[in-house]
Amino acid sequence: MAPARKTPRKHSTQRSSRTGASSRERLATFTDSSLFRLTNHRLEGSKVNYLETPNKGGTIQPSYLVFHYTAGRSSQSSIAWLTNPLAKASAHLVVGRDGTITQLAPFTTKTWHAGVSHWDGLTGLNQHSIGIEMDNAGPLIAVGTKLTAWFGKSYQKSQAIFATHKLDTEPKWWHAFSEKQILIAVELAKILVSQYALKDILGHDDIAPDRKRDPGPAFPLGHIRALVMGRSQEEGDWYQVMVSALNIRSGPGSEYDIVASPLTKGTKLLPLEKQDRWTKVDVDPGALSSGQDLEGWVFNRYIESLNA
Repeated sequence: MAPARKTPRKHSTQRSSRTGASSRERLATFTDSSLFRLTNHRLEGSKVNYLETPNKGGTIQPSYLVFHYTAGRSSQSSIAWLTNPLAKASAHLVVGRDGTITQLAPFTTKTWHAGVSHWDGLTGLNQHSIGIEMDNAGPLIAVGTKLTAWFGKSYQKSQAIFATHKLDTEPKWWHAFSEKQILIAVELAKILVSQYALKDILGHDDIAPDRKRDPGPAFPLGHIRALVMGRSQEEGDWYQVMVSALNIRSGPGSEYDIVASPLTKGTKLLPLEKQDRWTKVDVDPGALSSGQDLEGWVFNRYIESLNA
């Protein structure tokens, strides 16, 4: 049975029609048909490579799109592993942090990305889905002032978010995706959902919740699903202000400037980036009398998940 769907830098974060688009607007409006096109179940474009994997099966008619993180050192190392016969694993696409795409099999060929999996009455999602691997180190462990991946590479805290996975109870550090990766993910989802009439966009953690946590809370899966599938933003992604007045600042600390009037109790917030004590949020425009689009940082203690 399918699980229920639940889905630091100093700069000015206040946005308007004159100053540029917010993160949410960039996701919603990003479209560049020159990036790639789909021909005979293969992507073509200036930033698209093709390297056939031996780890594949027969023909499929995909119904779902499944996102993963690679939990690898680099896109190159992940591609090398997914094309190694010893791996017995593969995916249709690998998306690098610079937005480069490597396709490993046609979209109508079965790849081995889902493993033991279940969704909406189906078992074995390899036979029913397109798999996209996003180059990302996954969960990180704090070691002194740095964060370390399982393979030993270190990252700064500015390269990560501190968040609780929807299937867990305790927060941890997660490697952040690049904005270019997220924009490419949106565009890929648009073209694949349209071409193959896909029913939904899922995470590996949706279809294998007992053993997987990818693509994790750093990946805005709910927002991508809402944009591409034409649904409203899912409630599980939203937070709200718990106090009568909450300052929103230009950076993650009280030393940063206040960028707007205090947010009132109950104001809905969409988390964009999390640190240990502060979260960058996109404020629900309907909550502001000015109707402006506003991003900024708030103190974690004074917000709560609407899914709690």
